[in-house]
Amino acid sequence: MDAATPAGPGAVAPAGPVPRLRRAVGAAAAAVAAGLALLVAFPPYGLWWLAPIGVALLTVAVHGRRVTAGLGLGAVTGAVFFTPLLHWTNTQVGAAPWLLLCALQTLYIAALGAGLAAVRPLVRRWPALLAPVTAVLWVAQEALRDRTPFGGFPWARLAFSQADSPLLRLAALGGAPTVTFAVALAGGLLAAAALAAARKAPRRAAAVPAAAALALVGLAAVVPTAGTGGRPVTVAYVQGNVPRLGLDFNAQRQQVLRNHVAGTEELARRVAAGQVAKPDLVIWPENASDVDPVEDVVAGDLITRAARAIDAPILVGALLEGPGDRTRNVGLVWLPTGGPVATYVKRHPVPFAEYVPLRPLARKVTTKVDLVRSDFLAGDRPGVLRVGPATVGDVICFEVAYDGVVRDTVTGGAELIVTQTNNATFDADEAAQQLAMVRLRAVEHGRDATMVSTVGISAFVTADGRVHEVTGFNTPAVEARVLRLRDTRTLATGLGAWPEYVLLAAAAAALVGAALLGRKPRTVASATAGESKGEQ
Repeated sequence: MDAATPAGPGAVAPAGPVPRLRRAVGAAAAAVAAGLALLVAFPPYGLWWLAPIGVALLTVAVHGRRVTAGLGLGAVTGAVFFTPLLHWTNTQVGAAPWLLLCALQTLYIAALGAGLAAVRPLVRRWPALLAPVTAVLWVAQEALRDRTPFGGFPWARLAFSQADSPLLRLAALGGAPTVTFAVALAGGLLAAAALAAARKAPRRAAAVPAAAALALVGLAAVVPTAGTGGRPVTVAYVQGNVPRLGLDFNAQRQQVLRNHVAGTEELARRVAAGQVAKPDLVIWPENASDVDPVEDVVAGDLITRAARAIDAPILVGALLEGPGDRTRNVGLVWLPTGGPVATYVKRHPVPFAEYVPLRPLARKVTTKVDLVRSDFLAGDRPGVLRVGPATVGDVICFEVAYDGVVRDTVTGGAELIVTQTNNATFDADEAAQQLAMVRLRAVEHGRDATMVSTVGISAFVTADGRVHEVTGFNTPAVEARVLRLRDTRTLATGLGAWPEYVLLAAAAAALVGAALLGRKPRTVASATAGESKGEQ
């Protein structure tokens, strides 16, 4: 056939270099837009509805491409997403650790992009599977990122972008994995609609999945959350603030402790004046006393003085020395008669912040790892503590991001969830992202909750996910509120990790099924080769 001869009606014209380049540029632009949309879905921006759009953009960018292209496009999305979102890790430790963390997290989104490309044979055979396969692969990516390496880093899960979304209510049914699945499912449906529109399919082919995405959000809005019942208890928190922000906050530990004593005594004066109801318990944040109050008599006496002034037990965030040269990050129940009478030791110390894996290698990246002079010792029991009339589920700082750590407190009898945290080494954006996690946990387990920070943000969260008495950042504050104690369990609490396991199994099945469909049977390939030889 002459080069100028028009192709027949069944032939496909080969793609020239210009169309290929245009398609590659379009895919890269979609991957960048996906990262930006995901970024803006999270606090401090909070445009939750952009999370499904971000998922859709990455799905469209990768659709129909090779696995290597999917890997690269996923890496683009991950870098654009994580680098600005985690900027707060650069506040005190410099650029190198921040960029290394972002690069590590980007690898998981790159693997997701490769997975989305790898399921092409499955989606080609059954196009309706595009949305659910996209959703289960997102859950699988997060499950892997939540656990590896060094115990994982569950920050920036899709579920944590949905604090103001109707989809948050789905947390009561299956926890964070179920919310992530719903967000990604909506994104997959939007991708299906966009791809149908791009190939100029009948209008219904694009309208149906788009309508299904909207219906999913609408249906989530009617999922019930915990009611207003429960035994009332008045809870107060003290945000004492620090003299200056930064990694050397614990060099100011005597002053930080005195700030929290002073805040508690101010609360007592307001109670005496009738301005605030007398609290049944008081919560201090993580690192409120970095002087070991068990070993240091002065520190212990200061805390006892504060508890006597308010005449209520205080849950104190403190550091305890020992055994040996180890340190423990703890929550202590301190009574007006003295303490501690109960202790929770943080179960999930943060790598490179509370202990340093591969210390000689890490020191080559930044000498600031030497600020962690001794590795913290991990606790081995859930943070279930009796504080006055309430059984409290205590989690410390980043532990709120880990599904099992929070659930263990509720199955252990916690009627109220407390997150003690210290954001003095970060900034307000990090604190806002953490508060979004507390809101999800409140809905997930049907428990009122509170997040108490050394410097802010601190807040009360009711079991429907709504926030009350939110403080500013880098300022002292004292607030009190009547919360409700509950002992009932949501479906999510009862099921635990099973919804995630089921979704992981579905993701594995999708990848295996796609691999099998993508293989050409050897007998067919051999026969084809034989026929070609015979014709020659």
